[in-house]
Amino acid sequence: MTDPRPWIRLSKTGASARLLNRLLIRFGSPEAIFGQSVSSLAGETGIRRASAERVLAPEFADGDADVRLLDQLGIFLMTRGDPAYPEKLDAIFDPPPVLYVRGELGPRDTEAVAVVGSRRATPYGLAQGRRLGRDLAAAGLTVVSGLARGLDTEAHRGALEAGGHTLAVMGCGLDIVYPAENRRLADDIAQNGALVSEFPFGAEPDGWRFPVRNRIISGLCLGVVIIDAPAGSGALLTAESAVDQDREVFCVPGPVDHPNSAGAHQLIRDGATLINGVEQILEEFNFGPRRLPLVDGEPEAPTPPPVPLSPTEQQLRELLDSDPRPIDDLIIESGLDSAQVSGALVTMEIRGLVQRHPGNCFSRT
Repeated sequence: MTDPRPWIRLSKTGASARLLNRLLIRFGSPEAIFGQSVSSLAGETGIRRASAERVLAPEFADGDADVRLLDQLGIFLMTRGDPAYPEKLDAIFDPPPVLYVRGELGPRDTEAVAVVGSRRATPYGLAQGRRLGRDLAAAGLTVVSGLARGLDTEAHRGALEAGGHTLAVMGCGLDIVYPAENRRLADDIAQNGALVSEFPFGAEPDGWRFPVRNRIISGLCLGVVIIDAPAGSGALLTAESAVDQDREVFCVPGPVDHPNSAGAHQLIRDGATLINGVEQILEEFNFGPRRLPLVDGEPEAPTPPPVPLSPTEQQLRELLDSDPRPIDDLIIESGLDSAQVSGALVTMEIRGLVQRHPGNCFSRT
């Protein structure tokens, strides 16, 4: 790409991918679109005049600061028509005309499976997400998720533990890491996969962006695994996108009496494939059993450095396990005052050492 600024300007208009693709089909390039008048743009495409005015708004024209930010953050643009643009994503109904990419998105990611679920996942769901992420990566598949708290985070971590490739599709601009506590995880993903977004720099993680980005999560993949998704969960929207895109939907069942199991169980009743491990996914796509190169009989994976703990953090961590415990119990059993316990737990949560649950309860990750 000789000049990324027209594509940056296109993404900054805020117009839907459907409208931008329509304009690109009619005029051929961003430069040709921006060479139109409001009247000709609206007249030749039939879009509303207000939409044409927004697309051609002059305040989006200056992309110099964005180009500098691309260089500073090590981000590049991938556009439709680029030979490297993911083929499966290009085939969906409304593919993003331009992707911002930090890291490596390439041929090895053609065999990808998404793992998604609740931000308020149960300890069981978190464990299953990490296990599936690890096992899919160990089988040579790219793991795709959304970097959200909870299950998405564990899927990415599992893939990294196996030394595999993982893609995080963001619901904001790539100059923003959301949630902020996943900043280190985002850096690790960029070194062992890619962070991907269709949104321009400065785009905040507003609620409406996440359902929009879900079609990209499923669009990059052969299939989607749903874990720990209550009724109304955003993960179910990803499953809907997968169905619309003719992708496979897999579900890990959960405890029958837990509300977080409701969405996945409904999908299973509607025809999704119930799985209890990576083997059923490999069988579905006729991959057969396969592993990454082995070292002494185990998948080759980086050994994370130990996380240093303060005496207070160590004491609290020893009181925690995978089942959530109320903070009041931790205060009583530790003999520490409430301010010490609360402060230490906040620090440990940011570092990914504990998981917060409803009712001010905590469990060990």
